[in-house]
Amino acid sequence: MKKLIKKLNFAIIGMMASGSAMAGVNTNDMLCRLAGEFGNIFGLLRTLMFVGAGISIAGWAWGYISKGEVKFDDLQKKGLGMLVGFVLLFSIGTLLSVFISMTGEGGPLGCVQNFFK
Repeated sequence: MKKLIKKLNFAIIGMMASGSAMAGVNTNDMLCRLAGEFGNIFGLLRTLMFVGAGISIAGWAWGYISKGEVKFDDLQKKGLGMLVGFVLLFSIGTLLSVFISMTGEGGPLGCVQNFFK
């Protein structure tokens, strides 16, 4: 219980310290500047995440198709790791797509330019 209270105190102190620093900052402007600086990199990362997710799930499926027989133990050991990797890559790609659409031209953050070309 003592450790939990100690961690909770650290979290509260961290929130208090960062809250006052972020009070006068417009986060929309910061996100627009971030998109302006790293727009091409975010677009490339999004593409790589979706390609990586497709390759990982296709490689997993092709391994079992080419063997001809599937053992349940193999499927349980290797399949779960590949599925977790696929879900992580796909979800990061989806989050980057949402960020790109939010900061793009006509997005809800109100950035004037289209940074992602």
